[in-house]
Amino acid sequence: MKISARNAIKTTVKKVVTGSVNTEVTLELAPGVELVSIITKSSADRLGLAEGKQAYAVIKASDVIVAID
Repeated sequence: MKISARNAIKTTVKKVVTGSVNTEVTLELAPGVELVSIITKSSADRLGLAEGKQAYAVIKASDVIVAID
């Protein structure tokens, strides 16, 4: 895999919840550290996402907002 995004994190698929249009995918980065993504159902099907499968979380954003109380 070659990709221009700088933030590609290898993860494990922890949970897949399939809806009629979208699929919610929970990725485990480390024990107790999770990231949730909503992707199209067709993309999830094409990738063959399932619990325990390895996947990459690819994060590309033009802005990162930092806030404090």
